[in-house]
Amino acid sequence: MPKNGFLTPKAIANRIKAKGLQKLRWYCQMCQKQCRDENGFKCHTMSESHQRQLLLFAENPDKYLDYFSEEFFDGFMELLKRRFGTRRIHSNVIYNEYIQDREHIHMTSTQWETLTDFVKWLGREGHVTVDLTEKGWFITYIDRDPETLARQKLLEKREKVEEDDEERMQKFIQKQIEKASDMEKNKNETVYTDLQRDDEEKKIAFNFGAAKSSKESESESVQPETSTNVLKAAAAEAASTSKKKEKDDRKRKKSALEEIREMEEKKKKTENPKKDYWLAKGIVVKVVTKRLGEKYYKRKGVIKEVLDLYTGFVKMIDSGTTIKVDQMHVETVIPAEGKQVLILNGVHRGCKATLLSLDSDKYCVSVKLDSGPVKGRTVNGVQYEDISKLAQ
Repeated sequence: MPKNGFLTPKAIANRIKAKGLQKLRWYCQMCQKQCRDENGFKCHTMSESHQRQLLLFAENPDKYLDYFSEEFFDGFMELLKRRFGTRRIHSNVIYNEYIQDREHIHMTSTQWETLTDFVKWLGREGHVTVDLTEKGWFITYIDRDPETLARQKLLEKREKVEEDDEERMQKFIQKQIEKASDMEKNKNETVYTDLQRDDEEKKIAFNFGAAKSSKESESESVQPETSTNVLKAAAAEAASTSKKKEKDDRKRKKSALEEIREMEEKKKKTENPKKDYWLAKGIVVKVVTKRLGEKYYKRKGVIKEVLDLYTGFVKMIDSGTTIKVDQMHVETVIPAEGKQVLILNGVHRGCKATLLSLDSDKYCVSVKLDSGPVKGRTVNGVQYEDISKLAQ
């Protein structure tokens, strides 16, 4: 076997040493050659091939400097974007991971002398967000990819729609609370009426005469009985009048409540009373609870099957997963104008309709019936919870 063969201990040791990273000061970027010690680097700088590379560099130094700087910047930013994304990270962590590649562009061959200069330049150019702390320089990548920006706008729009839905629901609940408090206040409020005098009331007059005739003295024994009868009649009439007034006052006090009750009874007779269940097959609903999992929260699905009055199977639109839900865990979805909906409660329960307009202040909509006995009729004032979007 030859002395300097491929499998000799010396050759194997040299290959093992060459695998690891060597010192940066013994690397020649123009020749792309790494030396293991100072003596080897000195011998390399005195070689003919290195001298030819130096002559090429001397002819146009800016060209090579810009090329190496651009290569270093591209590699560094690619690693930052792919490995760390938009997380805040220490600059030394990224640099140490970048130089793990033996074929990387060394910083000594670029326009930046130190890593600090390079980080400051990145911050000035707007490629990253830079902040200096006691532990050193931290950088955060600024993602300006068109697809990423479009995705962020879509997420912001979706969050805004969800916030609008929550605000509308909060306003609706507040209005219901105020309405209930006003009704309770009116119910407990005492009604005062004006004093009314009955024109038919009889007046009682007493005549006290100073002189009495003989005839008057004779009839004196009968007079007290007559006056007593008159007083009794007046008292009875006053009592009947007071009872009549109390009855009228009672009637007047109950008139407002009676009218409301009568109107409600008439409304119940003319309209189909609302049910406490509304799930229907084919409608789009939104999950409003985190009990089913974070991945389903605020996501939409389609009711595929109604098990009983209050539960059913929902197929999620995003993932295609089918889950079992209760109607308390979902809410109706209001589509855009012109879309088809299904009426879930009221007189027209089960009828398909087309959404015409929305009234966000009153939390109601106007629809045009597409099915049912009164097809083509426009219905106003349908509450949000009484309709839902139909799956296409």
